[in-house]
Amino acid sequence: MSMAHAKKSKFWSNVKEITVLLLIVFLIRTFGFGLFQVPTGSMETTMLVGERFFADKLSPWFTSIKRGEIIAFDDPLYKYSNNKLARLFQEYVWGPHNWTKRVIGTPGDTVEGKIEDGKPVIYVNGKKLDEPYLNKYPLIKIWTMDPREALLQSVRHRPEDLKSPYETRSFDPKLPYEKQVFYDVNEKKVVRFKGEPVLDWPGRAIYPSSDFQRVQRGKNYWSGSDEFYVELGPGQYWVMGDNRLGSTDSRWFGPIAGRLIHSRIMYCIWSIDTRESWWILDLLKNPISFWKRVRWSRFPRRVS
Repeated sequence: MSMAHAKKSKFWSNVKEITVLLLIVFLIRTFGFGLFQVPTGSMETTMLVGERFFADKLSPWFTSIKRGEIIAFDDPLYKYSNNKLARLFQEYVWGPHNWTKRVIGTPGDTVEGKIEDGKPVIYVNGKKLDEPYLNKYPLIKIWTMDPREALLQSVRHRPEDLKSPYETRSFDPKLPYEKQVFYDVNEKKVVRFKGEPVLDWPGRAIYPSSDFQRVQRGKNYWSGSDEFYVELGPGQYWVMGDNRLGSTDSRWFGPIAGRLIHSRIMYCIWSIDTRESWWILDLLKNPISFWKRVRWSRFPRRVS
């Protein structure tokens, strides 16, 4: 065998080994387990922005999803292809973002949201649902842009094109700003009204409004408010965030199809107050403050 032929043979051997390795990794990550980072506060304070979770992708293939479990699923608002092969590619390779919510209703359940004495409550199959996991802390508003720029933006752009000038974070009013346990809160960026921080307290009901579009499908209806009614059919699930005042969930988009669910969230393996997609970038940019923002007490732990 010539040297050139030997080099060519070794090259293709290496290509085959790498291809097989990538295929194995793909299969494990697609059907075995996943690692997810929390991008929004919809599941506060069960899950905080910047936390990473280990997810079980194998058991949903063999066991049914149960009420109360925290799941990851493909974006239900994504425009999926009608082509079966293209849709499989979107669902398992590249396409929609991952969403994480808690299962409130499973196939066959009747789920009803009501507002009683000014408080939102949920009934599942006629029984009032006890929800100890709900966020018990108020949300504080933090400016994400200069307030003057926010005012100019409201004048220059159409309402549907406006970006929110602030973000909300869970906040413990019993603690000073510098000792908050969930997020680093810059007191200078807090949105205020008449000198006081604007807080959105838990338990506030979201009433039906003309600002929300009501969806009616037979007996079922929802409109983004805390009043809804749905009889779940085969393969349908009703999902909601633990942070009800900061979650876009089934109240907005209705039941989700079971085929979109791909994981059970199991363990928190890392927690840091960051908006960076890759924590290593945060470490390189902020080598000193990085370690101060690690939430050591929140991991490792099982999520429930």
